[in-house]
Amino acid sequence: MGSLVGVQGLGIRVRVVPEMAPSMLLLRGIMFRSFRVSASSSSPPSSIRVRFAPSPTGNLHVGGARTALFNYLFARSKGGKFVLRIEDTDLERSTKESEDALLRDLSWLGLDWDEGPGVGGNYGPYRQSERNALYNQYADKLLQTGHVYRCFCSNEELEKMKETAKMKQLPPVYTGKWASATEMEMQEELAKGTPYTYRFRVPKTGNLKIDDLIRGEISWNFDTLGDFVIMRSNGQPVYNFCVTVDDATMAISHVIRAEEHLPNTLRQALIYKALGLPMPRFAHVSLILAPDRSKLSKRHGATSVGQFKEMGFLPQAMVNYLALLGWGDGTENEFFTLDQLVDKFTIERVNKSGAIFDSAKLRWMNGQHLRSLPSEKLTKLIGERWKSTGIVTESSGSFVEEAVQLLKDGIDLITDADKAISSLLSYPLYSTLASPESKPVLEDKLSEVAASLLIAYDSGEFNSALEEGNAGWQKWVKSFGKSLKRKGKSLFMPLRVLLTGKLHGPDMGAGLLLVFKAGKCGVVAPQSGLVTLDERFKILREVEWESLNKDNPTIEPASAVVAVSN
Repeated sequence: MGSLVGVQGLGIRVRVVPEMAPSMLLLRGIMFRSFRVSASSSSPPSSIRVRFAPSPTGNLHVGGARTALFNYLFARSKGGKFVLRIEDTDLERSTKESEDALLRDLSWLGLDWDEGPGVGGNYGPYRQSERNALYNQYADKLLQTGHVYRCFCSNEELEKMKETAKMKQLPPVYTGKWASATEMEMQEELAKGTPYTYRFRVPKTGNLKIDDLIRGEISWNFDTLGDFVIMRSNGQPVYNFCVTVDDATMAISHVIRAEEHLPNTLRQALIYKALGLPMPRFAHVSLILAPDRSKLSKRHGATSVGQFKEMGFLPQAMVNYLALLGWGDGTENEFFTLDQLVDKFTIERVNKSGAIFDSAKLRWMNGQHLRSLPSEKLTKLIGERWKSTGIVTESSGSFVEEAVQLLKDGIDLITDADKAISSLLSYPLYSTLASPESKPVLEDKLSEVAASLLIAYDSGEFNSALEEGNAGWQKWVKSFGKSLKRKGKSLFMPLRVLLTGKLHGPDMGAGLLLVFKAGKCGVVAPQSGLVTLDERFKILREVEWESLNKDNPTIEPASAVVAVSN
């Protein structure tokens, strides 16, 4: 049987196995030969506190945004606090511009933080670069209790250790050269001014087990680690040390982060124990994968929140989609607002397998959110877009309102609105007539319909009908069909081709009324590509129907000029 030994200063209970027990316990060196630590045995603080801790070295990746979202949802669903901490210890790569962009992107997503930059709080500062005094304080504590020691190895010596380990097919761990140095040897190096790092003493045998909230039990053997550096020779603290001190002193109860950080858990757990600080519960979220199941990267296209914002995606759609990458509420529902996600979210339903990032699904979801907006807000968004791109001169008014209502079903992104209205205003008649798809329409005596249509236009009958709006159009088209003894597809397909220049598109009558209005209201800008009804009939009048036969070469497939929706 083993025995439980309490060791002051380490903050753990150690099971010493008799057949492997050392002859003594060095209280300064804590040189145990075998012990096990169960991270799940630690008691976290009673209140829920989570953190998102990005490095300001680039744009906010969608993977980071999802991690932030899961932390936010976990905190909000349990009445806890969501803390934002900036991990800027990489002084060469960290920039103020990147930090500002991170804050903007999180705010755009609606992930407001309770503590952090711009908000403050009782656990600041919230930038690691401003917490060096705290790191030095805890490093000195570990040095005094013997959990760390000064290591005077040069870079050349360390590289040689790695090469030797590689040759012996062993893990590239530190051999412990300075772990057992005498005080005299230490003082000699200090007197010479030899640079040194602080290394943490890792038990030679044993293992660590944690109960991960997503992945279940995970364990690591200590012999794969070796004594690791917590303070560099230039006095800068190492990532794992900073994170541990920060999470402990900020009373973080749960650490929800990407699975890439799993290997860091062993180092951090040892530091927690050595400092006698409570350890949070861990939850490691799977990676976001590309369609080929590789890690999502720039080579797969847009990967940052800022890029998707510029492409015209809505923040609520991004949040909805990111939540579904590895989580679901157990139903078929895929459409959630942020408030609904807060109500539904549980960490137990986060999947531990990788989630595939599907750009087409994100676009579809954005369209769903876009069309669910109140009519006034949707019109404002699209109207402002059209004005900014020079399509219209006024971002509001009846023309814009009617155009948005007509075209919205074919718009998934705000940027799609440009193509939608440009297609409506254009008149690619010749390319459509020259396409193979128009052959059945041509063979249905299209030229005869064109001749009758020109008569209706020349008499003023057609324009008078449009002046009366939709009711006038409906009345005219019914009368026109009756005069030609045509109805259904035999009537509407020829009319669509002749009046819009396309084989497909939104409601023909509503579209024609908008084109009619565009030619009169002066809201549509000259560079919009508008072909007015008068100009369309002029083009139609010049068509040489005899030359449009089956032997005609294809100028351009009609699919290239298809309107917004089929």
